[in-house]
Amino acid sequence: MAASPSPKDPRPCSIADTLALVGEKYSLLVVREVCLGNGRFDQLVRNIGAPRDVLTTRLRRLVDAGILVKRVYSERPQRFEYRPTQAGLDLEPILMTLMAWGDRHLRKEDDRPMVVEHNCGHEMVAVVTCAACGDKVRHEDLTAHPQSAGWTVAGPTAA
Repeated sequence: MAASPSPKDPRPCSIADTLALVGEKYSLLVVREVCLGNGRFDQLVRNIGAPRDVLTTRLRRLVDAGILVKRVYSERPQRFEYRPTQAGLDLEPILMTLMAWGDRHLRKEDDRPMVVEHNCGHEMVAVVTCAACGDKVRHEDLTAHPQSAGWTVAGPTAA
């Protein structure tokens, strides 16, 4: 039987694990740019506005995590570009959802900085749906079922 969590242990959480990897300042912006096809260091510096040393650290971490790959595009001088792996591409719907939230809650309709078009020719709109029935996800339709031993929705179970 698994031991009960210590009162100091945070809830086991895939969101927390993901944020530990991509939640640092500039990390998701790096993924955004690389997914847009801007994978060269100078492009990233310009488009993100990150300090070069911070950007270097973020890129190394994203490569080490398997989110990006680093490829040589020039031998003399040796220069690299970054491309998304499948794990990096799997973050793209999250970026689109964050963009949709920002457009809806932080901007005016006519003040959106970017529109992403699907290959059908229409604007992409991020929508979360149930994989089984296809219905759009609404908060009131969700029920959480903690899978970690010693945890309930409200927190750790009593010792």
